[in-house]
Amino acid sequence: MSRADVIVTNAVVRTMDPERPSATAFAVADGRILVVGSDDDVRATARAGTRIIDLAGATVIPGLVDVHNHHLMAGEADLYQLAFAPTTTFDEVIEAVRGYSAGLAPDAWVIGEAFGSLLIEDFSKSSARERLDEAAGGRPVALTDDSHHNRFASTRALELAGITADTPDPDQGHIVRDPDTGEPTGLLLESATIALTEAVDAGLQRTPERYRAASRRALEILHSYGVTAFQDAAATIEIMGALRDLDEAGDLQAWVSSCMLSSGFLFANTPFGDELVARGEEFRTTHHRPDFVKVALDGVPPTYTGAFLTPYLETPEHGHEHCGVTTMEPAELEDWLLRTAARGLGAKIHCTGDASVRVALDAIEAVRAAGHREPKYHIAHGQFVHPDDRPRFASLDVAADISPYLWFPGVIPDAIANVRPAAEASRLQPNRDLLDLGVLVAGGSDWPVSVSPNPWEGIQGLVTRADPLGRAPGTLWIEQAVTLEEALEIFTINGARAMGLDDVTGSLRAGKSADFAVLNQDPFAVPADRIVDTHAVETWFAGRRVHTHV
Repeated sequence: MSRADVIVTNAVVRTMDPERPSATAFAVADGRILVVGSDDDVRATARAGTRIIDLAGATVIPGLVDVHNHHLMAGEADLYQLAFAPTTTFDEVIEAVRGYSAGLAPDAWVIGEAFGSLLIEDFSKSSARERLDEAAGGRPVALTDDSHHNRFASTRALELAGITADTPDPDQGHIVRDPDTGEPTGLLLESATIALTEAVDAGLQRTPERYRAASRRALEILHSYGVTAFQDAAATIEIMGALRDLDEAGDLQAWVSSCMLSSGFLFANTPFGDELVARGEEFRTTHHRPDFVKVALDGVPPTYTGAFLTPYLETPEHGHEHCGVTTMEPAELEDWLLRTAARGLGAKIHCTGDASVRVALDAIEAVRAAGHREPKYHIAHGQFVHPDDRPRFASLDVAADISPYLWFPGVIPDAIANVRPAAEASRLQPNRDLLDLGVLVAGGSDWPVSVSPNPWEGIQGLVTRADPLGRAPGTLWIEQAVTLEEALEIFTINGARAMGLDDVTGSLRAGKSADFAVLNQDPFAVPADRIVDTHAVETWFAGRRVHTHV
């Protein structure tokens, strides 16, 4: 038997391996798990120089897995941008911009995120832009909402973006205008944000060094929460280039799966679709796998752009028959998935309405019927899934990529309740139903759409169906709660399986990468409403400690 470099003993080890769900010790050699078992079993692998760590009864779990985030975007926001809590009021946004702008050069950009969806109405007025102009001292300002589908621009930012009263709405986007003057209010929805993004990119002159710094910062934050594997859900050339460069320098201490953009919807100044897919292999490294494409099949409900089978609540602008539309026709989506499947690529498909979920499943069904059984498919978000479509996830081998951070009681559910019928809006995320049907359910943060990538917020939310941080009262469809064991699987082995990484991570088992977190408490030994207090005292990746809680 090989001899261990590191031995962890006297621990409560929750392996997420059904063949040995618990243990007290494990050994690590050359960055991989050598053996899992009792203290005596594992100590037999010691040699001269083996480091033996006695955890005095602490709990150890596999490194956590985040199946949906936008890590580089989050890292850049943390390093370089103004941040708002989702509950920030409109007046508080204005004052935050005022304070942030005071120390900037006269022509510097003010970039901020993420104002709450409930403020959309406040930002729909020209008076909002005028107040923002005054607070920012005339500087160009670009603020992003909590869905990251919509943005707000100051007068100077609109000028730099070339948006005027004469600018037509782009395809799949809307420039909100003053009803009296026709002038843009500053609020830009969906693809109308692209011109603003292009202006921001030109002003900031992002460099490869800046991208690497943002990616590295995101990794530090993820490690602080015990995350050692994740999927970037909208990868560009720049993002994948940063990941490749970090790995080649020995600095990518995580397993990463990337989803390459299928279209330019919401993104600017970067290749997408066939052009991007053709270059994907340039960025493959030991720890980075560009194995997916990303399809944004609809928008988001608060701006009436999620695609539903039944109409939205009636408004003067949308009437009583508006259901939203998908960004791709069904035949177009089917063709794209068939072509990328032929390359061995899976897909993550953003669906916020039940109509888009059905269109996605229909296209995947055609791909499976054509003989493509290996590519992995995710329906991302899927807050609303028609009961007839729930069994199809399992029969078509489609993972449900859920973001519990976004649906427990709070700002986003309240915004959805403003536009969808009440009975429907109170029935978000049928997670219990999906699990009972044998669906692979995997957890993602959608960070920075969520304020934090802390998996324990998502895990507690899955168990209690309540806001783990106590910001909003009540529960949301409590009948769909899952057990803590299931929730932990959702954020470990299930996520690894969904990304095709379960051969190397997601559980503590001989032969897999030694990715694990030492916890401050055993989450199974505390009340359900205190699970969120769990945190990583140490995070290890491939047998190396990459984070220590201070």
